[in-house]
Formats: sequence, C-alpha cells, structure tokens
Amino acid sequence: MNWGLVSFETAWEKQRSLVAERLDNPSLQDILILLEHPCVYTLGTGSDLKFLKFDPDRSPWEIHRIERGGEVTYHCPGQLVGYPILNLKYYQTDLHWYLRQLEEVIIQVLAKYNLQGYRIPNLTGVWLEGVKIAAIGIKVRRWITMHGFALNINPEMTGFERIIPCGITDKSVGKLTDFSPNLTVEQVRQDVIIAFQNVFNLQF
Repeated sequence: MNWGLVSFETAWEKQRSLVAERLDNPSLQDILILLEHPCVYTLGTGSDLKFLKFDPDRSPWEIHRIERGGEVTYHCPGQLVGYPILNLKYYQTDLHWYLRQLEEVIIQVLAKYNLQGYRIPNLTGVWLEGVKIAAIGIKVRRWITMHGFALNINPEMTGFERIIPCGITDKSVGKLTDFSPNLTVEQVRQDVIIAFQNVFNLQF
C-alpha cells in the first residue's frame, strides 16, 4: 500500500487499528504499508534522551515516544518507511528471524542496484560501505507486527546531525543517492515490494 506523504501520528494510529483488527480476526490479509513522513523524531519504549543533541522541549520537529524497540531515529521526506502488518504465526514465531528477514529485504533491494548491503553482528539494520543505510525497529503483539524499517534514499540529512541515530556513537548514517545518484523513492518503493514478496514468499 502506497500512502505517499503521511504524518507520523496518522500512520501510527492507522497501524494500531490494523493490528487490532488482526488480533480480532487473525485470518485477515497481511499488509505492507510504504510511505514517507514529514520531519519527525521517534524514540523507542526505553530510548535514552541522552541520544538527543537538543532540548526535547525545544525540538525543531515533532517527537514521539512509541512502542517499538530501539533508540531515537529520524524520519523525513526522501526516506522510504515500511510498516509491515504481518501475522508471524504464518511465518516463524521468532523475532530475531523476523528482524533478519527485514534486513534481507533491504539487502536484496540494494543488490538490484549493484550495491552490497550487509549486516553488522549484534546491531539491527543494514549498512553500505561503512554507513547505516536502513534502520529497523519493530513492535509485535501476539505475533502481529507493526512499525518496521526506514531506508534512506535521498533525505535531507540535517535532522540526523541533531541525534545519535539508534544510539550508535561510532557509525555514520548515509543515503542511497550517495552511491547511486539517479535513484528515486518511487523506483525503490517498487523494488522493495518485489523483494518483500520474495523474502516472505507472499503476494500482495
């Protein structure tokens, strides 16, 4: 589902509604929501405010503490955000497996552009030539997933400079157009759908 540019709060509320529907009726179809957000910071359930480089009461943009895992991250136009609403009982009831599958989706997308994405042990996400290109943070309730991944295609990077993204102090964040300048959000969106269907063996 391509939602275009949607406020974080609107997408967050819709995700919770979709999860609630599937908790009531687990046979409902799985969904992959793909969108962009206006500039916003989100913090995971236990995220530490020390990873903000500014006073949260004087933030230049919205800040939301949400139910996903992980530390602070930044969303903005030019970044493709994916929110899979899946029932993991139809796949594997294993959160580590699910995280690795989300990483694999991104790695397969990058491979299509002749870019070699990779994992770093004990860190969730996907890296490319030393920079983090995709962040992942999830919430799972009775094996129904929400939240997901954020892939930097051509975002304005200033917002990342005001935080320590994902609480990782010794690694930088990058964007795809630094490596493949002609990529667009629309092209990557289509390739993410194909890779997601391949990795999870499903058809939307």
